[in-house]
This record gives sequence, structure tokens and C-alpha cells, in this order.
Amino acid sequence: MLVTLLLAMFAAPACSQKTFTHPWQGKKIAYFGDSITDPRVKAGTKKWWSLLSEWLDATSYCYAISGRQWNDIPRQTQALLDEHGQDVDAIIIFMGTNDYNHAIPLGEWYDTDEREVAYTRNKQPYRQKRPHRSPALNDTTVRGRINIAMGQLKELYPTKQIVLLTPIHRAFFTSGEKNVQLDELYPNSNGVWLDSYVEAVKEAGNVWAVPVIDLNALCGLYPLADSNAQFFSRPDTDRLHPNDAGYERIAKTLYYQLLTLPVF
Repeated sequence: MLVTLLLAMFAAPACSQKTFTHPWQGKKIAYFGDSITDPRVKAGTKKWWSLLSEWLDATSYCYAISGRQWNDIPRQTQALLDEHGQDVDAIIIFMGTNDYNHAIPLGEWYDTDEREVAYTRNKQPYRQKRPHRSPALNDTTVRGRINIAMGQLKELYPTKQIVLLTPIHRAFFTSGEKNVQLDELYPNSNGVWLDSYVEAVKEAGNVWAVPVIDLNALCGLYPLADSNAQFFSRPDTDRLHPNDAGYERIAKTLYYQLLTLPVF
């Protein structure tokens, strides 16, 4: 009986089917980030957002710059504002791996103090000192940097969809003796693991009421395994930046994840 019911539900006549349109189809999307997003970095011929643009017939504004950290997001935001004003539908931010590599302290989300506040209880007026918190605007910590960036974005683009992407897994990278970066099996010089920077981006979703897509878990890229070297730029010296195959995995993951998110 149950099987018959299910078959009836999914056996609608062809004439009743409607064409589905991706909610991000034809939209104007800004991209903020670092070398994994920067089109001038030669790893891969098409970055993940280039593929999304093709599949969605979207207009793309990319402001990512190699090597940048979360404290560069306000600059990228201002560049978008200067060039396009409010003529953008959504903003996607892919940032955090360089904060880990440069051992930026994680910090706290809030500064706390004590304030006297007036309120009513059982229709009676009261005054009481209570703990009070406000976003920590500290440019020297990851959480403080995210607060500064998101505070600016919420003020400048309150009607736009803003999406955060977590850093992906990373393995060994070097571009010469002056730039050697360890894989995530080692903590940074402050003794903090990459996982904590991934978690900070996830936490930001709740702190600032923005969706987070966990690429670290969802895109399937795991450069620590030799079998996954095929998705990265150079198996021996660069398992940080994806190649074409790696970018395609990221783009496909985002294509389907973005189906669940509206563009306002």
C-alpha cells in the first residue's frame, strides 16, 4: 500500500512538470577572499566562482587578493561599494586560511561591562546593574576582525544575502624558501589548529545571522591524502590551492548548497 502511494505521488503527468529555476540564476554576486578565490593566482584555469557564474548565468564581481586575511574584508567591501554601490544581489566570503597560517589569535566575540538598566517586572519599574556585552572590534584577533567586517556589511548591505564559507583542508605549500607553509596536521605558531579557525567562521553565522556553508566538510577535498593530490595545483609543492578538478568540486558543492538560500 505504501509503495503504491509513493508511486502515485511521484508519477505526475509530464504536462504538470514545471521548469525549475535556481534562486541564484542571473544574479549579481560579489566574491571576497584570498588566493583560493583570486583570479590572478595561476592554480586552476577557472576559479570556483567562475564556474558558478557560467552555470548560473550570473554576473560576478571578484575582489579577492592572494595572501589576505579577515582584516582585508572591509577594504574589499568598500571596493564593491565604490564600484557598484547597491547594484549587487549577494556577497560570498571565503576567508580564514591565512589567519591560521599567520597565527592570528582567535580572540573573543564580545567585550563585556556592567550597565545600569531600567525595566519592568510584574508591571513595576526597576533599575538594576547587569552585565552587558557588545561586539569586540579588535583588529588583531580573528573574531574581532570578523565582527568589524560583518558590522560594516550589515550596515552597508542590509538587504543583501551574505554567505560565509569555511576554510577547506590544507596540506603542504611552498613557493620557495621564503614561503613554506606547513599542513594542518601541525598547529600554527600560536599552538592553534586549523579546526579552530573553521569553527570561528561557523560561529560567526550565529553571531551575525548569516548562513555558513561548511566547505571544510562538504566539498570532499582532503589534500592530506595522496589520493586527493589530483585535486590540487602541484602534488609535491602545493596542496593548498585547488586545480581545475578541485575547483569544480567546490563549485558543484556550492551550486547545490545555494539552492537552499534565497537571494532577497
